[in-house]
Amino acid sequence: MLTVGGLFSGIGGIELGFEQAGFKINWSNEIDENCAKTFKFNHKHKLIVEDIIKINFKKLQQVDVLTGGFPCQAFSVAGYRKGFDDARGNVFFQICRAIEELPKKPKILVLENVKNLKTHNSGHTAKVITNSLRDLGYSVMWNIFNTSVHTDIPQNRERTLIVCFLGERDWEFDFKKKFSSRKFSDYLPLSRSKTKKNFRELLESQVDEKYYYKQDFYEYKTLKEYIKSKETVYQWRRVYVRENKSGECPTLTANMGTGGHNVPLILDELGIRKLTPRECLNFQGFPKSFKFPDNVAQSQRYKQAGNSVTVSLVKRIAEIIKKVI
Repeated sequence: MLTVGGLFSGIGGIELGFEQAGFKINWSNEIDENCAKTFKFNHKHKLIVEDIIKINFKKLQQVDVLTGGFPCQAFSVAGYRKGFDDARGNVFFQICRAIEELPKKPKILVLENVKNLKTHNSGHTAKVITNSLRDLGYSVMWNIFNTSVHTDIPQNRERTLIVCFLGERDWEFDFKKKFSSRKFSDYLPLSRSKTKKNFRELLESQVDEKYYYKQDFYEYKTLKEYIKSKETVYQWRRVYVRENKSGECPTLTANMGTGGHNVPLILDELGIRKLTPRECLNFQGFPKSFKFPDNVAQSQRYKQAGNSVTVSLVKRIAEIIKKVI
């Protein structure tokens, strides 16, 4: 059975997708204590709750696949030159350190980030990432996936996934030969799934009244003015309301639970309400069995769901990886 190690794991969405595709998870790493609570509540494998800088990867079990949804930060020329010697350096270089320190280099890397990573810092960030991974012996493919296109979940969520295979740099040609494309995103169907869910299928049947907006809410009149239909998902952008006429959920974000910004809203028989944290997990493809522990605050639940990946998308990518190797 192919094995996986996870970095910057959050609540373990990437690991769960690989697990559903038949991979074994050997270990994961996450620094955030709140994410660790949710992770441990739902996963059985080893979680290292530690700053990645402090991890000795030489002592960890070997894995075939190394994954990570790493933070997006600017790369300075000085930081790139200092590389691993600079403890304050970009966390991406810690991924490179992990690759070199593990007993053997992983056969495959799957790295997730925001859609605009490739243009971040005028393209310098992508250049450093690509060159660093190629120097370590990997073929590097950049792909942008959208949850609403590549899965049956109606969330408009575009993300960059960098898929790398250990081997010669002309591996892209071999991949093209096998799959008639050098991009994973081309191999996955770009048309909508015939089994696309209606967003209402992902809503809870009973919702606590605390998720509903009351008339004393300072912007209640604005919400009531714009939110008229029960057949769409709206987005509260702090100063205005935007209707998603496609019937899809807007991109879930980490700050959904910290104020009025980027909050998905719906209208039902009882009034105007925000999506619940459980519903946010549904829009990220998490199974019903995945739960938040009671000691994780509501704001943290929204943050964790918004920061996660779409599990069903990761599962599809993992299934393709199994075909390749």
